[in-house]
Amino acid sequence: MGWLINTLSSGLARKALGLLLAATTIALFLLNLRRVGERAGRLAERLQTSEKTHEIQRQMLEAASRRPPDRDALAQRLRDGQF
Repeated sequence: MGWLINTLSSGLARKALGLLLAATTIALFLLNLRRVGERAGRLAERLQTSEKTHEIQRQMLEAASRRPPDRDALAQRLRDGQF
């Protein structure tokens, strides 16, 4: 155990350990940044899909609001060629 303390107390070993810790910190930061980017991409894709779905539902509701109220009105519309 004493040789480990003597080795770490030398200036060169401290510098090497500091550089190793800095490199590890930077690598972990970059990996985390990548993961955050992937998550943001998935959320953007989900938002886009949700917007498309809402637009289609809105169009369906608009079409339903213009439908004929009963069979006779539908038949009349078909005869007039307005369908």
